[in-house]
Amino acid sequence: MRQAATKPKREPTIALINVVFLMLVFFMVVGTIAPPLDSELALVETQDLEGREPPDALVVHADMRLTYRGAAVRDASEFLASRPGLNGAAVRIVPDRALPAADLLRVAQDLRRSGAGSVMIVTERALQ
Repeated sequence: MRQAATKPKREPTIALINVVFLMLVFFMVVGTIAPPLDSELALVETQDLEGREPPDALVVHADMRLTYRGAAVRDASEFLASRPGLNGAAVRIVPDRALPAADLLRVAQDLRRSGAGSVMIVTERALQ
């Protein structure tokens, strides 16, 4: 009786070496494309900055209170009526993080109906 010839198993190291080599070439190319920062440059530290709303923005609190520059505002139509220069212009609003999205949309729609040209929502960009 004849025994079946068994093929020797090949080690997959060649494929691994190819992948590592390609990664090495990739990082070498990427490292040369991005110009390095000047060694004398000192970057600004922002961790100690005080976070506050822009002075020209309408603030919408979590309980739907509206304030502008610290003063209470009854509603969107009163806000635009007291500032005739904003009719047809862009209005910035700063919503509280805990404000539900439906309430934020309601305030934005009220501003548009009252004469705002566009509504910009001011947010915070977080690095994670």
